[in-house]
Amino acid sequence: MSTDTKFKIVVVGNGMVGHHFVEEMAKNANSQITVLSAESRLAYDRVYLSSYFAGKTAEDLALTTPENYDALGVTFKTNAKVVDINKAAKVVTTESGDTFEYDKLILATGSYPFVPPIPGGDVEHGLVYRTIEDLEAIEASAKVSKVGVVIGGGLLGLEAAKAVKELGLETHVVEFAPQLMAVQVDGGGGRLLRTKIEELGVKVHTSKATNEIVAGDTCRYKLCFSDGTELETDLILFSAGIRPYDNLARDFDLEIGARGGIVINNQCQTSDENIYAIGECALWNNFIFGLVAPGYNMAKVAAKHIAGEEGEFTGADMSTKLKLMGVEVGSIGDAHAKTEGALTYTYENQPEGVYKKIVVSADKTRMLGAVLIGDTGDYDTLLQYMLNGIDLPESPEGLILPMGSDKPTLGVDSLPATASICSCHNVTKGDIIDSIDAGACTVAEVKSCTKAGSGCGGCAALVKSVADNEFEKRGVEVKKDICEHFAYSRREIYDIVTAEKIKTFDELLSKHGKGLGCEICKPLAGSVLASAWNDYILKKAHLSLQDTNDTYLGNMQKDGTYSIVPRIAGGEITPDKLIVLGEVAKKYNLYTKITGGARVDLFGARVEQLPPIWKELVDAGFETGHAYGKSLRTVKSCVGSTWCRYGVKDSIGMAIELENRYKGLRAPHKIKFGVSGCTRECAEAQGKDIGIIATEGGWNLYVAGNGGMKPRHADLFATDLDDETLVKYVDRILMFYVQTGDRLQRTSTWLENLEGGLAYLQEIVINDSIGINEVLEAKMENIVGTYQCEWKTTIEDPEALKRFKSFVNSDKTDSNIQFVTEREQIRPARDEEKIAVTYIDAAAETA
Repeated sequence: MSTDTKFKIVVVGNGMVGHHFVEEMAKNANSQITVLSAESRLAYDRVYLSSYFAGKTAEDLALTTPENYDALGVTFKTNAKVVDINKAAKVVTTESGDTFEYDKLILATGSYPFVPPIPGGDVEHGLVYRTIEDLEAIEASAKVSKVGVVIGGGLLGLEAAKAVKELGLETHVVEFAPQLMAVQVDGGGGRLLRTKIEELGVKVHTSKATNEIVAGDTCRYKLCFSDGTELETDLILFSAGIRPYDNLARDFDLEIGARGGIVINNQCQTSDENIYAIGECALWNNFIFGLVAPGYNMAKVAAKHIAGEEGEFTGADMSTKLKLMGVEVGSIGDAHAKTEGALTYTYENQPEGVYKKIVVSADKTRMLGAVLIGDTGDYDTLLQYMLNGIDLPESPEGLILPMGSDKPTLGVDSLPATASICSCHNVTKGDIIDSIDAGACTVAEVKSCTKAGSGCGGCAALVKSVADNEFEKRGVEVKKDICEHFAYSRREIYDIVTAEKIKTFDELLSKHGKGLGCEICKPLAGSVLASAWNDYILKKAHLSLQDTNDTYLGNMQKDGTYSIVPRIAGGEITPDKLIVLGEVAKKYNLYTKITGGARVDLFGARVEQLPPIWKELVDAGFETGHAYGKSLRTVKSCVGSTWCRYGVKDSIGMAIELENRYKGLRAPHKIKFGVSGCTRECAEAQGKDIGIIATEGGWNLYVAGNGGMKPRHADLFATDLDDETLVKYVDRILMFYVQTGDRLQRTSTWLENLEGGLAYLQEIVINDSIGINEVLEAKMENIVGTYQCEWKTTIEDPEALKRFKSFVNSDKTDSNIQFVTEREQIRPARDEEKIAVTYIDAAAETA
């Protein structure tokens, strides 16, 4: 483009991709940009549309403002639908009759929801899920509806189902294919995904073709399926895929693909060299890309080409990582193993709800694809193996096995400079290094320079790892920011909350954060607020920060029911209370089991049964056992000197005292205690976060043990302590852990990562080396003094009890859950009678 000519550039469409083009093109001072948006508002973030139903506004979702466009010198018009293109005169005309001249025209018209041509489908409460106006219509319909059905079980369909569920409706998903997300995940992953979605209370119907929609008998409408079955609903949300919005190209003689889409070349030009198409309306190599990342890449390529710079669009990786209704899903490359000779390795852990599959080349040297359901922790590593052709380890299956000392790792140093770190903005490792070389001194500055992490956000952790690694090489102090919304570590967040007496996430975000918050900072803030103030976690201000278990004050099980775990301090219980537990279990047909922490688990309670069950238990003197929370779980004890001829101290009494003292304490992760009455260690105290063993001289205190996925023997912290000193030390250790522990960090990992380790912790707690013991003790006294049984508070709160109804507008219960007998007890029915196992399957090798 000539340096002395102002090019007139008209952009038709102001979605995410159109806006990204504007940002890229505005860098060139010789461009005069006009944006024409058919919508009533400027660009907003469609990726996070579902957050609208969690209380976010259109302003929260906005990607730009009139003031921002004014500052960039961009002219813009909203409610400006283009209806005519005069290619010869290079003029476009809007519906209102306004005309705009162009030198280069950018079509960023996106796509529209596909509504299947179902007889009777054109109904008042038949809606789509695409724009903010659509969301407003869905919200209005939900207020006069009880049941909602989403037609379409793909990525967008499940997002839509989340919205319907959050609006309080009984929610169904109807999918034509045999499984959910058939494009992204394989059969095994699809089965687990369905289970997880159903556990969240959404009913899934697969292999269903809707023949017609008629008036309902009990609801507004009835869906009649080809197999003869029916489903009644009040609201129908169509999410059966998208179609390119290519009508302008069709009407004004631009080349269109056989199945739609505006044909473009590698520079994103259409059949008219002065007209470009980008995003979901564009067809490249007979392929339409339905993700934002390829659209952003197209926008960048088109802007470069207009500016006379080099750049080509040559396709895009369609791997994706997301969280659907709280369920982690990852799909990489050849997820269906279609490559000739491909081998697969599969790991499945049914009790934990985890499914992982990798697809490798015939010679087992290259990663071809992967599917991850329930745990996407390995996504970034697997993606880099695939994108960069990195040689696989000798045993590729180790990449998806649970964490262990021999699990292969791929450090950021192993990645080449060409490694794609942020696919949304096509940012490589080399781009991040270049930004640091150019003066970026923080992760936030790296993101600002490169745009990395500002798209879908899925690469945020990897961006931070690469940037931190480069900073450390240069001797720059690395900040431990929790996420892109808070430039602080968990420790700093805790200090801010306590110092400024911040009581809500919204207050914390407005004073010290930015954006909307995310799946990392919200639960972290919820934990910190609970640790600092011990407030009722189901208050309206805190509710959106909680996960499913905390929301319903119970652990959700694989069949969608919940467990009831009353506190039994130290394992000591009276005969009368044992009888109450038995009577409740019989009354509600609950499966019962003695836990490893000397408590009684009652399994199989439906949501609406939780309040009446807990009322009976609270009336009998029980309290919540916090089995659902990142908090103190149990204090396991032997019988000690009370009964045992070897016991030298009263381990039961100490266990009860400690459990009653620390019950309700919220922490970075769950905490377990053990108290043994002698060195024979029947309470297994040395495998606990806090372990206490009686000796002739007093109590020996152990810290940071862990009997979990990566077992760790606890360290001996102090010996021969009297009762008062023991409690003081435990107070200080726990509050220091709460204050300094990282997000979801067990005490074992915390101590291993603590600078100075055990010796440093001993100096702080025993010798008060940094003068904080008085503060730590005061904070613990506040926690002890403000304890409340969360279930007692809940059953006394009519508003809180509304959350536990099966149906938002009815007291009827859900009778769909069936129960069968197992070992003479009642348990929820499951599809397979076999116990779930962990296995590795090199399927193609044995075929």
